[in-house]
Amino acid sequence: MSQSETELTGDALVEYLARVEPRVAGPYRRPRDSATLILLDGPPSAPRVLLGKRHQRHAFLPGKFVFPGGAIDAGDSRIKTATALDADSERRLLAQIRRPSPARARALALTAIRETCEETGLLIGQRGDAPAKLAPAWKPFHDAGMLPHLGALTFVARAITPPGRIRRFDTRFFVAHRRDVAAEVPGIVGPDAELIELRWLTFDEARAESLPHITRVTLGEIERRLQAASFSRPPVPFYYFRNGRPYREEIE
Repeated sequence: MSQSETELTGDALVEYLARVEPRVAGPYRRPRDSATLILLDGPPSAPRVLLGKRHQRHAFLPGKFVFPGGAIDAGDSRIKTATALDADSERRLLAQIRRPSPARARALALTAIRETCEETGLLIGQRGDAPAKLAPAWKPFHDAGMLPHLGALTFVARAITPPGRIRRFDTRFFVAHRRDVAAEVPGIVGPDAELIELRWLTFDEARAESLPHITRVTLGEIERRLQAASFSRPPVPFYYFRNGRPYREEIE
């Protein structure tokens, strides 16, 4: 984008996606439920955001700077937590989906925490006794004497990958703060890992890097929310494509 996303309206962000996301012919693929965690540091007036650079050999988004995240696992909803997801986030997560349930909303938030741990080694948690028998992805919480801290997360955006792509995701974006990182597993990020480096960047620095288009749009949405000094009250933007064109709705 040629100007700061903070100066753009929702309509202009949609027009940006219409320019940069080409129509791609291909078989229909149902989007997979997924979740992403946007970690912020510093005050709202001077925030920094955590981005990781994907390895060049990845088939999906090689070399791009991304938020940690990925697809939901079946067992995510059954993980014991230290705190509950806030009511506004849960209600909005259950809007405009098939077969809504609190367990599904909970699983999406837990996916964001699990993927962040897997990709960055950062644990969003609080002290608590995790069960000894856990899926390998959750073992770091047990080892650290932590339980996932859902109360640290706020649901702030949703986006569905355009049709025709090799991989499609129905992604829910959550925000948490660096102070909610309770522990760190060393050695997760490196030259042979999924993310080869992590950077805490200002929003302007982030926009200067190679980003997926929806990441640029989401940065703009987050920056405007920070300026409004509220994460729970503003509606949650929902981006999707229909007949090759992007749309933006708001989840109240």
